[in-house]
Amino acid sequence: MANIHLKDLRHSYMAEPKGDADWALKRVDLQWRDGGAYALLGPSGCGKSTLLNIISGLIRPSEGQILFDGEDVTDVAPDQREIAQVFQFPVVYDTMTVYDNLAFPLRNRGVANAKVDARVREIAEMLELSDMLQARAAGLSADGKQKISMGRGLVREDVNVIMFDEPLTVIDPHLKWKLRSKLKELHQKVKVTMIYVTHDQTEALTFADEVVVMQEGEVVQIGTPVELFERPAHTFVGHFIGSPGMNVLPCELRDGGAFFAGSQVTLADGTGRPNGAGRLEIGVRPEFVRFSQTDGVPATVVRVADAGRYRVVETRAADMRVYALAPEGADIPEGETRLTFDPTRTRLYADGWLVSDNQEV
Repeated sequence: MANIHLKDLRHSYMAEPKGDADWALKRVDLQWRDGGAYALLGPSGCGKSTLLNIISGLIRPSEGQILFDGEDVTDVAPDQREIAQVFQFPVVYDTMTVYDNLAFPLRNRGVANAKVDARVREIAEMLELSDMLQARAAGLSADGKQKISMGRGLVREDVNVIMFDEPLTVIDPHLKWKLRSKLKELHQKVKVTMIYVTHDQTEALTFADEVVVMQEGEVVQIGTPVELFERPAHTFVGHFIGSPGMNVLPCELRDGGAFFAGSQVTLADGTGRPNGAGRLEIGVRPEFVRFSQTDGVPATVVRVADAGRYRVVETRAADMRVYALAPEGADIPEGETRLTFDPTRTRLYADGWLVSDNQEV
């Protein structure tokens, strides 16, 4: 296992990149501690796979270094980096038994038979594969094959990191939660560094201790699931995390306060010191929007969707769509209403980035 430092990385698939748009991966500097569980989260095309291939050694970055425990491995071949990978489509040998599939990485490295047997049975027990060790892999379901693929990464004790690249995409939805839970349980047992790449926020937030959110080749925030939800550093994070995502609404600063749709909105971090800012917006999650008969922003209820334990209420305020989450059984107004925002959860953003009290806008 290893501490991983991605130091001042940039990558372009062009021979001579000129503008910002020519870089598939913009400046990235990340450090992942030994034994942690991490996720790379973002939409397709944001740079996740490029970053993963740089770590594994399949791509050499245009700029920067990859350090494992302080050792520069930027030019080290993939097979020398001691990395295990689990892909979107399970990589198994269908003609082999489950036992032989799990044993293959160890046998390939000349591990003694007794050690191979002990390790295979240990991992099979963790993955609930013990009863099918002598079955041929060809007869297993997709989730069973993905368990084998996971086990082939876990069975080695010499790996620096295990990387999971969209590992649950082809798994039936009703089985995904079981494999997610199993993977989290496995990490707690084996304590190997794991990096999970996905565009699915549920997978990232339930697995990782820390999530790296990417957009257009740039890291926009690194934080725990709670930090990403409660204090998005960028409006993209607010949009991407949550269902529905954060309401992002245009505002203006005047008279010492922030105003949306003609109504003053109290902010959690104050209003900063406006100084030539570009686009100004407030961000508030639907969980922290409430209805009022007397105070707040004038709005109209447009649509109500039942989501089980709560209802998603779509409203319109100053031609902007504003969502609120209403608990089960709560009264929801019809037609005209007013909206109030929790002042401890409503934040100011300038050109997409969070503004703090001591920051000039």
